[in-house]
Amino acid sequence: LALFLGSCWHLVSKCLHTTVRSLKKTGTEHWWLERHFKDPFVKATKRQHYRCRSAFKLLEIDDKFRILRPGLSVLDCGAAPGAWSQVAVERVNALGIDPAVPTGFVLGIDLLRISPLEGAVFLSEADIADPSTQRTIQSLLPAEKVDVILSDMAPNATGIKELDHQKLISLCLGLLNLSQSILKPKGVMLCKFWDGYESSLLQNRLKEQFQDVRTIKPQASRKDSAESYYLARLYKGK
Repeated sequence: LALFLGSCWHLVSKCLHTTVRSLKKTGTEHWWLERHFKDPFVKATKRQHYRCRSAFKLLEIDDKFRILRPGLSVLDCGAAPGAWSQVAVERVNALGIDPAVPTGFVLGIDLLRISPLEGAVFLSEADIADPSTQRTIQSLLPAEKVDVILSDMAPNATGIKELDHQKLISLCLGLLNLSQSILKPKGVMLCKFWDGYESSLLQNRLKEQFQDVRTIKPQASRKDSAESYYLARLYKGK
């Protein structure tokens, strides 16, 4: 059961939807499917043509904190299937639709394949931990740096809560190290984490490098999920 739920959670986090017919009809699976298809954010995703319900997590955070503004450059880590990049393209004016404000830039990266999105550049099937990938990222970025780093990354779930927590914290710490070479001064980093005993380690590391760090639980994050986000603003780096 733990393995099944962990697997389902990972599928939802990447919005890799499975049809009802392809699942065995156990009680747990019926519960999961019923909850998923009744989810108001899933319904809103279809109405507003976002690729994934996770778009509403970023929309909520940005509506409150205004981290995405016209003209900014954005790196979207764990971008598949592209919902956060959709939001970023809209909010930073990456398509130049509004000529009265600056045009931004969005670069998304994921180990999975990402379908093309107008206004965004994608590095599909690429490992952000690979030094060669990091060099490619820098070569694609305006002035080799970004204003905002977004991370909805998640490791493949094992169903073992503490192990999955540790793996995600490690991903975030690796991204924090990378930020030292690609994030502009006063820049922003938003990263997902799963609650656990190493959360404070990541939080403290963020506080060392950013002036303002806060924990956010968007309404679109399910109440029974261990998922939260650290929003780190005003990067201290040079």
